[in-house]
Amino acid sequence: MLEKKKILLVGESWISSASHAKGFDQFFTTTAHSGAVNFLNAMRDTSYDVTHMPSEVAQSQFPAAVEDLSQYAAIILSDIGANTLLIHPDTWLHSKAFPNRLKVIVEYVKNGGGIMMVGGYLSFQGVNGQARYRNTPIERLLPVACLPYDDRQETPEGSPVSVVDAAHPVVAGLPGTWPPLLGYNEVTLHPDATLVATVGEDSHPLIAVRDLGRGRSLVWTSDMSVHWMPDDYLAWPGYRTLWLNCLDWLTTRT
Repeated sequence: MLEKKKILLVGESWISSASHAKGFDQFFTTTAHSGAVNFLNAMRDTSYDVTHMPSEVAQSQFPAAVEDLSQYAAIILSDIGANTLLIHPDTWLHSKAFPNRLKVIVEYVKNGGGIMMVGGYLSFQGVNGQARYRNTPIERLLPVACLPYDDRQETPEGSPVSVVDAAHPVVAGLPGTWPPLLGYNEVTLHPDATLVATVGEDSHPLIAVRDLGRGRSLVWTSDMSVHWMPDDYLAWPGYRTLWLNCLDWLTTRT
């Protein structure tokens, strides 16, 4: 039996606070959410062993040494801002120096690792520019460049997807017509990248890939689940195949 390839999915979680007023009285509640449930379910019984590290855990627990990342064939950053990886609690609370974990990821990719970024409100440049991956070591790995401002394209009417490189392995075996998406992060293509699919009337990059010596990078600029990815995607026969194709390409060493 072949050993499964280990994948680290970082992000895709959030905590919501709500206030409730009932006449004179009021109270507060908090709820925890995961956007990774459908992806993790799709990865069951595959050749991949996916570890999910939620955002609130990643701030303190994401590896600070290349040796600790080397166990993973690929890392997926999904809806997690650069600050969460940059500002460790030792620095934030105690003013102590700590390794720059974005630079650690760069070394990991140089050694043959794969990096994938999935879109969201805290991916690429993100809502109000708060994801802030522009001009970071991570951006220099990606097959796309981030815009210098809020890069969200909200398209509640639905944005069509077009495959522009049907021969690429990332889209192998997928149905010809893809469901529309409800939004994505606008980015620009890196000159060394290969554009695989576009989204929207202006044909912005949706899937792009890039070889980085021994390592590889890939982006999907929309969500992996709610809210930009509607239920039609989760029920789409290509949902599972798409992610498997992405991981297969990302973890194949040339």
